Amino acid sequence: MTHDRSPAGRAADRRRGAVLGAALAGCTLVAAGTAPAVAHPGGHGRAAAYVALGDSYTSGPGIPRQVDAGCARSDHNYPSLVAARTEASTFTDVSCGGATTAEMWQAQGTNGPQLDALDRHTDLVTLQIGGNDVGFGPIIGTCARLAAQDPAGNPCERAYHASGYDELALTVVRTAPKVDRVLRAVHARAPHARVVVVGYPDLLPDDGAGCFPQVPFARGDFAYLRDTEKRLNLMLRLVAGVNRAAYVDTYGPTAGHDMCKAPADRWIEPLQPASPAAPAHPNAKGEAAMAQAVLDRLRTNRGRG
Repeated sequence: MTHDRSPAGRAADRRRGAVLGAALAGCTLVAAGTAPAVAHPGGHGRAAAYVALGDSYTSGPGIPRQVDAGCARSDHNYPSLVAARTEASTFTDVSCGGATTAEMWQAQGTNGPQLDALDRHTDLVTLQIGGNDVGFGPIIGTCARLAAQDPAGNPCERAYHASGYDELALTVVRTAPKVDRVLRAVHARAPHARVVVVGYPDLLPDDGAGCFPQVPFARGDFAYLRDTEKRLNLMLRLVAGVNRAAYVDTYGPTAGHDMCKAPADRWIEPLQPASPAAPAHPNAKGEAAMAQAVLDRLRTNRGRG
């Protein structure tokens, strides 16, 4: 990616950094208070050329029918549902399980760089990324392992504060420039497209209550992990705003359907799924709920963010 190193370009970069820094400085203070987007009635805008970028929460691992084994991509993930409802004349889904922001520019197995799917004719782009940059998988593994030592306490939170600060909060802040760079590249390659950043759904009970051993985290770590996810979503919302992109809240619409709920009520599967889905990932109902959130946001935002 090329950068403008002229005095004007450097000044613009400094202004951008100042805006991002000021916005992210408030993440730890207001993460738990993020307000959901409000949907208003209206028709869904037609997207002639729609491209979906993202990680496994986008691709839908385990959800029938899997159409790309290498990326664990389902034809019933939320981009596929959005494409059908918006009557997209062309639809390209390059989301891939395990993707980080780096995979926007580099191949992932047989999946090419995701940004290569964009061009000047692209009308709509959805992007859901950042979870793997923060380390969703390793965090779950670490917290599940530590829970056995102190199931009634908060061993995971203590471990991530062992250095005297919240390592996960710092990782979220460090991920912001990566997402910012992706969004700038999206606008450069698809300058006429509506760009929509999709947040992550409610994984754990919003009230912070635990459900050990169904979800094997220590009782005191549920609230900490919930707030970490909210902090990630707030960062995505702020970076989307800096980059003239819309933000879709999927946390609010999925609250009450987290992985601690009964199989009939949950939209996120626990570490031992009962419905076809990957552990700690949305099932078909969860993908449908995220699709509806995207559609509702498109109704309220017909132009660029």
